[in-house]
Amino acid sequence: MIVDRQGRRFRNLRVSLTAACNYACTYCVPDGKRLVAAQDELSADSLVRGVAYLIEAAGIERLRVTGGEPLVSPKLDVFLHGVSRLGLREIALTTNGQLLSKKLPLLLDCGIRRLNVSLDTLDADAFRRIARGGDLATVLKGLEEARAAGLKIKLNMVPLRGQNLDQVVPLLDYCLEHGFELRFIELMRMGHLARDPNGFNQQFIGMTELLDLIGERHPYIQADAPVDATAIRYEVPGQGFFGVIANESVPFCRTCSRLRLSSTGWLHGCLSSSNRHYVGDLLDKPRHQALPALQRLLVRALADKQEVAFSGGVTIMKIIGG
Repeated sequence: MIVDRQGRRFRNLRVSLTAACNYACTYCVPDGKRLVAAQDELSADSLVRGVAYLIEAAGIERLRVTGGEPLVSPKLDVFLHGVSRLGLREIALTTNGQLLSKKLPLLLDCGIRRLNVSLDTLDADAFRRIARGGDLATVLKGLEEARAAGLKIKLNMVPLRGQNLDQVVPLLDYCLEHGFELRFIELMRMGHLARDPNGFNQQFIGMTELLDLIGERHPYIQADAPVDATAIRYEVPGQGFFGVIANESVPFCRTCSRLRLSSTGWLHGCLSSSNRHYVGDLLDKPRHQALPALQRLLVRALADKQEVAFSGGVTIMKIIGG
């Protein structure tokens, strides 16, 4: 087991199945162009082998499948069936929900029981402005079908000043009514926003302002959360829960257990570090050759983690998985 001096180790792996995405959200890409698959993306079999090696080399317990948008990837079927046989404690998936209705049978067949769905507004016009793709009604339909199938669902919202701040309470009401847990994610200094501090500051909404807005409508109390959780959880008594991923307001770097594997074979130990470590060539090697080399890279990836707080990174979030 690889552990750093703060007692952190990699428990949770996020695999970006593809860089392609059918949205072009304003906080992710600055030019409105949808992300496309990279020419050198690994095959589904290679990514499954990567997960298997990382389980053994790092002690990975939980997997989250991300993108880009994983449901657009032609590798989804083979990858999910492959990782479902690896004995992980949990396999979850993050999606924008646009293809959720279509892919739901596959997800259920592969043992997916937990989803995070990105949804920044319930206003159809604002949805089109922020996502620059997709259709709100289609997402809501997919959510209803997933809920009826028994999946546990969290919604992810990035509050943005001037774009969707008026949706904080309506989205929370919607989640409380439908049994979803809403996650408010503070805007991150990633990609183009890392290079544009003025643009970041103009849009950023902090945890204190969010809680003040919520408190005007709902009483809430702080709830328990796992020690390595990114979200601070709250309970609206008798109605449900919500959380705030307050990477700026209340940094969580000291307990971070996340490792990311990109679709092109790079390991990222920290979103706030420009360092990355190529493992794509190791995945074609037999286990006895791959594991020692992989463990050396994992030591370096763990050392990339910030000591205290996230300070920003130029990598585009959706290329390495949210």
